[in-house]
Amino acid sequence: MASANSTAVNPTKVERKSDLEFVVTRVFDAPARLVFEAWSNPDLFKRWWVPEGAGLTLLSCEMDVRTGGKYRLVFAHPAAPDGMAFFGTYQEVVPGKRMVWSNEESGDQGGVTTVVFEERDGRTLVTYSERYPTAEALDEALAGSAEGLPEQFKQLDAMLAAGW
Repeated sequence: MASANSTAVNPTKVERKSDLEFVVTRVFDAPARLVFEAWSNPDLFKRWWVPEGAGLTLLSCEMDVRTGGKYRLVFAHPAAPDGMAFFGTYQEVVPGKRMVWSNEESGDQGGVTTVVFEERDGRTLVTYSERYPTAEALDEALAGSAEGLPEQFKQLDAMLAAGW
């Protein structure tokens, strides 16, 4: 799987790297500290994380963005009357540079997400990767949440361009 949003000034590229991992990259026209803040500040994060076209509403967003901290996102969804929860632990947080978290809602089939922020001349390359324990778990992720990442990144880009 490889796709890119070619209409964007800064396209989002989604690639399946192996049977266990996919990677998404995009350049944002903002310094790494601001892009990182959009990923680590719950008030900012909930403004761009849910793809507008997904038909989901983020009911709650709890984020303790530090190594060892926890997160929990609960979405309203027609198939889940009590909400659909995504949760895990931040395994590594280096402000402005890197975040690694576990995705624990799928038990032993959950992936590990790594986001790297590389600043170059005031712009930031974001490299987002997810690694899963099985090819089946990766396939499920690619058919689900990974499809929304280009739209999410477009929303983040618009928020950054607007200055929040």
